[in-house]
Amino acid sequence: MTGNAAEHEAAGMVAEMPGLDGAFSFSENLLQKIWLRGDFDRASLQTADGRALRIVHPGRWNRLAGPDFREARLLLDGQPLTGDVELHLYAADWQAHAHAHDPAYADVVLHVVLFPPAAHETFTAGAQGRRLPVLALLSYLHEDLEAYAAEEAIEALAGRPVTELRALLATLPREALFDGIALHAEKRWRQKVRFAGQRIPRLGWEAACHHAALEVLGYRMNRSPMLAVAAAFPLAAWRAAPDRTAAAARDAERERWQQRGVRPANRPRVRLAQYARWIAAAPDWPSRLREAWPRLQAAAASAAEQGRGDDWQVAAARRQAKLRPLREELARLTGAEAPGGGTRLDTFFCDAAFPLLAAQAQADGPGPGAGAGAGPAQDLWPLWRIWLPGDQPDELAACLRETGLSGGRDNPACHGVFQGLLGWLLARSPVFRTGTK
Repeated sequence: MTGNAAEHEAAGMVAEMPGLDGAFSFSENLLQKIWLRGDFDRASLQTADGRALRIVHPGRWNRLAGPDFREARLLLDGQPLTGDVELHLYAADWQAHAHAHDPAYADVVLHVVLFPPAAHETFTAGAQGRRLPVLALLSYLHEDLEAYAAEEAIEALAGRPVTELRALLATLPREALFDGIALHAEKRWRQKVRFAGQRIPRLGWEAACHHAALEVLGYRMNRSPMLAVAAAFPLAAWRAAPDRTAAAARDAERERWQQRGVRPANRPRVRLAQYARWIAAAPDWPSRLREAWPRLQAAAASAAEQGRGDDWQVAAARRQAKLRPLREELARLTGAEAPGGGTRLDTFFCDAAFPLLAAQAQADGPGPGAGAGAGPAQDLWPLWRIWLPGDQPDELAACLRETGLSGGRDNPACHGVFQGLLGWLLARSPVFRTGTK
């Protein structure tokens, strides 16, 4: 690090990359947050020279001059290693910043980079000729870079004043606003299907479902340790001993659980116990979920017939799709009713179950008689967009009601409009961004 966080960003330590619908930025500041949270596969880390790496403690995040993390505790091929950690997007950034000649970096023991180093960059040249091991994080990330960047931008919106947002929304005609939000909602859906499609080949269907479910139950604050639990305690362990596995999982990540700011009902101990009940109720829930695909396809087709044109006709489409009994049937079929339902159940369906099903159907290919342009991702889009909204910030829900985009008997709040507003905001993030916190 060459200064405080704002200077760090101003120095241009940001990579701009092509995304699904345009370029997006990925900063070193975000990479540091990922390292701090352990938001990657920590179980199988290897340095560029092939040595096994285990993170005992990521270190203390240094927001001033000097290395990014102080006093990290690591195990390199089983041998204890204590010292500082420096992070860069590219391995060559170390030399570009002349860290090897800066006494402040004399205690660095690990160089973490986002992108894989070149063949000649297996080690980084440290102070006094030391060879520092290099860890490239890209292949260990739980999601692709665009997903992390989008989540970071959404997190920056949460809890922020929305006066400026309300003023901007009020200046736009409702029809133009709805068209823009509908467009961004579909983009968000396609992004979620794409992310799910990357997870399935890496983990397999069953493990992908297991990871996604625990990720949703972790909420934003405990998403990373929940994913670590999913990797360390596979579904087979939960089936064999649900309660014992929940207790072991809680203890395994006890140093990483976030309790502050988390409602008692959402704390890790409670959610892990609920997942244990979920598994006890439906040990084979990933298989049951996949078997529900034809039923969901039919419901989505019914919703699409009702919601043609420039109005989704949410209430009528829900009645046509028989959404209420469908929701109850899905919860019962998968055992997901055990965690207590509520908005988190709908978040599970919309952020995990439906994208996974659509991605798997894409991989399987279209069935006989599929029309031109038909795609499994689009098969569930009409259902996903009218589904109950799940978890959403109160401020954004209020904005949607005030603009008339949701609210009332014929136009209830729905997942698609909420996701569309998020996408609309992300596309205009320079207007609303207030820093890189």
